[in-house]
Amino acid sequence: MVRGSARVWARDSVEFGRVTAFSDGLFGIAMTLLIVEVGVPRLSDVESVHELLAKLADLLPEFAGFFLSFALIGRYWLAHHKMFSVLRGVDYGLIARNMLYLAFIAFMPFPTALLGDYFGNPLAVSAYAVTGAIVSGLEVVLLRYAWKAGLLRVKVTPAIMRWGSIMALSPVVAFLLSIPVAFFVGTALAAAMWLLSIPFGIFMSRHAPAGADVLE
Repeated sequence: MVRGSARVWARDSVEFGRVTAFSDGLFGIAMTLLIVEVGVPRLSDVESVHELLAKLADLLPEFAGFFLSFALIGRYWLAHHKMFSVLRGVDYGLIARNMLYLAFIAFMPFPTALLGDYFGNPLAVSAYAVTGAIVSGLEVVLLRYAWKAGLLRVKVTPAIMRWGSIMALSPVVAFLLSIPVAFFVGTALAAAMWLLSIPFGIFMSRHAPAGADVLE
């Protein structure tokens, strides 16, 4: 059994509030930086509607990358918010793991920019998929550490934890399976595979064990 740090800061402490505020702030910055990567087009004729329309059409992959990543990071923030809502406190072990998790959240704008600029390149699609898989995997690391370290203020049985881990790991599978598809079939199909975790999540939600609502 994992043992947490001897020092635990309760959820009503200043330290707990600083961890959540820092986390929320970093999520907000990462989501804002997504649109910064989309540059305003430069025109040879600033009054040409057709040229501007053509330039905007060229930016469609970047716009798609922005909305995809905004939704993905939003989903990660929601999961992070839900997990912190069931914590009784934080310790150094959880803070360290949370920092690693946030590092990859902060990194997301870079693979998003790659995806927007080189959507037809399988390596760009793979870089995005690997980043998404790592973040989704770290969600499980955070939750299981908090559970084993006794940092949860709700009762979570092993069955509920297995269910929650499977739910969180389903995007990891979708992301990783998309990598060979990107190289050997096509990048559009690979990106479409990232949505596979949505129907799987709906299916798993309908077959949740009793008491699993504490993690929802």
